[in-house]
Amino acid sequence: MKHTLLLLLLTVCLCCRCTPHDTEPAIRNVIFMIGDGMGLAQVTALSAEGDYAPTPFDRAEIIGLQKTYSANNRVTDSAAAGTALATGSKTDNGTIGLAPDGSPLESALQVAASHDKATGIVVTYSPLDATPAAFVAHTADRYDFEGTALQYVTCGVDVIAGSGPQYFNRRSDGRDLIAEMEARGYTFAADKAALLGATHTPLLALLPDESLPYAVDDSLNLRGDYLAEATAKAIALLEASGKKGFFLMVEGSLIDKAAHRNDYEDMMAEMRDFSRAVDVACAYADAHPGTLVVVTGDHETGGLSLLSPDLDFVTGNNGLVGRFATDSHSGTFVPVYAYGTGAERFGGMMENSDLGNRLKQIAAGTR
Repeated sequence: MKHTLLLLLLTVCLCCRCTPHDTEPAIRNVIFMIGDGMGLAQVTALSAEGDYAPTPFDRAEIIGLQKTYSANNRVTDSAAAGTALATGSKTDNGTIGLAPDGSPLESALQVAASHDKATGIVVTYSPLDATPAAFVAHTADRYDFEGTALQYVTCGVDVIAGSGPQYFNRRSDGRDLIAEMEARGYTFAADKAALLGATHTPLLALLPDESLPYAVDDSLNLRGDYLAEATAKAIALLEASGKKGFFLMVEGSLIDKAAHRNDYEDMMAEMRDFSRAVDVACAYADAHPGTLVVVTGDHETGGLSLLSPDLDFVTGNNGLVGRFATDSHSGTFVPVYAYGTGAERFGGMMENSDLGNRLKQIAAGTR
């Protein structure tokens, strides 16, 4: 009799057992943050710079690694890496939003929009650049900026914030895409003040010049804390849209550009800038259960090594110096940091396309 009762109790416990997915709130909001060119060495340098005091990256509840190689190269470019992260499919270098056979791929952002979620893109460079464009466009040549800009006109993204209006309103075909988007209901913000003062969506913000100034060169304060402030503004606007949550992609674009120039000081300033935006996103997740924050890089740029300045590093703390091995990309694995609801889905070793597929499943409401 005792054995029968014990068996019944075990059966009831097994039937009633809840999985972590069952007990957590639904993932309503996703903030996907990409440090362009940011590998583990860049994150380590940020930590070392602060004498290893906690950084916003250290808030991660789950940490993973992603493999960045593309469909046709051991070393990816931003177009192929951005496409894998956005769509869950690897493709050839130079290709945005298309499979190697040329067929179009759907991004997590587009999946979110099809499920009545608000969507946003916030970057420190042009939204036409390869990584953000992978969430919106399908382009065989990543440098066809005019062709990519045409696809933004009808993309339906609720908040678009970056720099570089020239491919929108100074085009070879004479079209003014900014005016066309305004006719579709977009408010246009031509500077940071207008962006931060915006009150509703849809919003197109294209700050002057092809790129914002590097953080260390911002003597006129044209940029300031743009990325953190624009991230907070986008979150507020998307939250107020009345839709079923949101999907926001944020890129620290100029980490990559500085590393391509092997400029350690500029790169570190961009890392600090990006980390402030990460802090904004994590703070929002703290206050809003049901929000997932995923932070990663699309690839590593520069082949950065962190070395002792003295070969005799046994004698004491000699600090660290950054040394670049290349002015191009490297093929090293890239860290993934996840925080908030659903973070446990992003641990372990994964392909960059695995990460993209997990985001697409979440955007579609699939547990």
